[in-house]
Amino acid sequence: MSLLIFYEKPGCIGNRQQKTLLESFGHQLDVRDLLRESWTKDSLRPYFFNTPIAEWFNLSAPQLKDGWFNIHELDEAQALSLMLTEPILIRRPLMQLGELKQAGFVDGPVLAALDIHLDPEADFQSCPMEGADPVCEASA
Repeated sequence: MSLLIFYEKPGCIGNRQQKTLLESFGHQLDVRDLLRESWTKDSLRPYFFNTPIAEWFNLSAPQLKDGWFNIHELDEAQALSLMLTEPILIRRPLMQLGELKQAGFVDGPVLAALDIHLDPEADFQSCPMEGADPVCEASA
């Protein structure tokens, strides 16, 4: 079986739960720090394949919670530029299995290749922190 590269924000409770699920299926993870990776537009863009730009973002990022910009008004270049400047904006996890890549712990090419089909009633993507409006801090 191929090694699954899993980009997380260290200390993220949601990412920890996602890793536990993947490991329970017997998958070996190469866990990396999404915030410290040296991303470029070319290295980051493939994780989003054909998803709408608004779905590229970590909705718990402070910049989004504070209304710094509207993700529905951004074009691809603007979105990527913001994410390169502030990696906390990137939807997590980013996962890579061989040539397959995806953003978010949702049904997608990587989870499909691993034969993992998420229960539609289960929420593996939202922040499990307490409170109605969790905010994802830039550092763990």
